[in-house]
Amino acid sequence: MHKNQLILPDGKLALYKVLDQLIIDNVVSKENAQVLKALDTHNQYSQQHPFSVIIERGWKNKSHPDQLITSDELLQWLSEKTNIPTKRIDPLVTDVRSVTSFMSFSYARNFNILPVEVTVNELYVATAQPFQHSWCSEIERIAEKKVKLVLANPDDIAHFLVEFYSVSKSVTQAEYQSDDEIMGMQNLEQLIEMGRSGNLDADNNHIVGIVDWLLQYAFEQRASDIHLEPRRKQANVRFRIDGIMQQVYEIPAAVMNAVSSRIKILGRMDVSEKRRPQDGRIKTKTPSGQEVELRLSTMPTAFGEKLVMRIFDPKVLQRGFASLGFGQLELKHWQNMIKQPNGIILVTGPTGSGKTSTLYTTLRQLAKPEVNVCTVEDPIEMIEPLFNQMQVQQKINLDFAQGIKTLMRQDPDIIMIGEIRDKETAEMAIQASLTGHLVLSTLHTNDTLSALIRLQDIGVPSYLVHSSIIGIMAQRLVRTLCPHCKVETQLDESIWLDIVKPWKSKLPKKVYKPGGCIECRNTGYLGRVGLFEMLPLSRKFKQLLSRDAELDQLRRQAIKDGYKPLRLNGANKVARGITTVEEVLRVSPASVI
Repeated sequence: MHKNQLILPDGKLALYKVLDQLIIDNVVSKENAQVLKALDTHNQYSQQHPFSVIIERGWKNKSHPDQLITSDELLQWLSEKTNIPTKRIDPLVTDVRSVTSFMSFSYARNFNILPVEVTVNELYVATAQPFQHSWCSEIERIAEKKVKLVLANPDDIAHFLVEFYSVSKSVTQAEYQSDDEIMGMQNLEQLIEMGRSGNLDADNNHIVGIVDWLLQYAFEQRASDIHLEPRRKQANVRFRIDGIMQQVYEIPAAVMNAVSSRIKILGRMDVSEKRRPQDGRIKTKTPSGQEVELRLSTMPTAFGEKLVMRIFDPKVLQRGFASLGFGQLELKHWQNMIKQPNGIILVTGPTGSGKTSTLYTTLRQLAKPEVNVCTVEDPIEMIEPLFNQMQVQQKINLDFAQGIKTLMRQDPDIIMIGEIRDKETAEMAIQASLTGHLVLSTLHTNDTLSALIRLQDIGVPSYLVHSSIIGIMAQRLVRTLCPHCKVETQLDESIWLDIVKPWKSKLPKKVYKPGGCIECRNTGYLGRVGLFEMLPLSRKFKQLLSRDAELDQLRRQAIKDGYKPLRLNGANKVARGITTVEEVLRVSPASVI
């Protein structure tokens, strides 16, 4: 196909010519195209890219009437016409400071192009106008590199054009104003280089812009945590996405110090104190206007303060048990536990295993108008109007045990304790359960049976555990396969049998492996779901527990009562095409029988 069949004299894609070709290729119906052409008699769409205009119409694909025409589909169509590859712009893998150094913002905006990757000999530039490339020779001369064109969504180019250059400019200007000096940092380098001090203000407009971008970008990328990690010269910015850490950006140490100070100001923390760990919180809004809370934590390191921001998505509070990953059997066991009028229910697992989400979802279900739900947390992770929430304050000796004592005087029906860490807290929780309250709490153990041993280790007598514990649940989070690109694969039977032993479990008919597409950023995974291990305490099990039986005896009795380990629950999710064997093995402990 000759390019003149698509473009105007100035080299831009012509809407009416693109529509004619899409009709020929059976993508757009003739009727829809004629309607749009009639509306464009005065060229009111001349300033928009043809693809953007077509997507706005919400047309169905003529070849696939059940599907809408997408920008990715149109880009692929143009790629086949021009032999230019497509590229999804991914800021997480783009060296923004490097690529933006080859042309100015005004130059890039003038031609609607965006440099996205640089190698030793080549500079890759994204465009949505493949026949407008008069600028190539000039950039090749300036950059001393061969320009390679890639096709990208015109809306993505416009969005990231502003984002890349504004962030790069802010970092550069902030670095320049700091004169490359580190502002009052308490780190090992300062002890050697005495007398160095900078003056970079945390309220500097460039610093404010960097912080705003950092938070907004984290929300867009579905990050659960933001890590700001100081190093000798360049500080790292990393996001945790679906449980995996990913490098995002490098910022000069002086700029990072000011960024941390800005965030500490927003979190009402002591900016001058850099030797002691501090905690704080920020409430802000996502790009879509949704309120979101961030929990801040600082830690002194060799090169200055490391700052971690945990993002609490308010949507978690509206999630149901099914979306958390509960199957019918797990939900039945869990509902039986939380329906009890009194006793203790424990949720176990490491940090970041989804315990808080499970407890908040449970409390929302239990928090009826006729019920008084109280919590004591360290810290309060998400504000929920249905609960009465109290935060531990170590500075005034308000710990978990004191908090429970206070709650007991508040006429509670249900108490949630953030974590049982010591004997005193455990004893107060047991006392609350024995006096007619339902108590929910967490423990940091590998599995359900280990929680019983943990309680004994901190000094709780077996007879108290026997009389107060209703049940225990362990959980983990696994990444879920991207539904857009998962690929059917062969199952390694030996690995499968190792996971499900000694339980008899049929080999699944189908299993999948991660593929990789634009929706999941080529990771093959999109989102996370829970694995659950339930341990209801039967009468025989409690009898063994009260006699201080060995762990092996308890485990055998639990199996007779229907206990199934985390890995077996994970195997069920593999068989249902939700996750992979590798993910289950990565997060869950080996079954010990």
